[in-house]
Amino acid sequence: MEDAILYFDVKHAVEVHDYILEVSGGLHGQRDIGLLESALDHIQNDLYYPTMLDKLTHLIFAVNKFHAFNDGNKRASISLGAYFLELNGYDYCVQSFVLRMENIVVWVAEGKIDKDLLSEIFLALIEEEDYSESLKLKIIEATNT
Repeated sequence: MEDAILYFDVKHAVEVHDYILEVSGGLHGQRDIGLLESALDHIQNDLYYPTMLDKLTHLIFAVNKFHAFNDGNKRASISLGAYFLELNGYDYCVQSFVLRMENIVVWVAEGKIDKDLLSEIFLALIEEEDYSESLKLKIIEATNT
């Protein structure tokens, strides 16, 4: 499914973030919207992020770790990742993605799950597989430190 990849702009990302805070609470506002703009621009660069998996991984990682917003960065990373998947025809895995990401994004924020492991997790989700035993072990090892 590596056809032309569709993207969304920073305005949409901010609207999604603001909606999340309206529904679930939190400190409104932005710390540095340039960090979000940078992440959204970078995922469009096929030299750095050639595949959908690479783009999704960087999007989630960047929104989570770069803290463009005062609050809700982890929640926004899940919502924007789910939207990016849906926008690009990966509807079949969005529900599983949302359900599985709650703990994963916390571990990313804590530095327990790095970008490489995050990419492995997304690959399993996109391929509609349960986590392999080796991936489960990697997650356990990473999160028990």
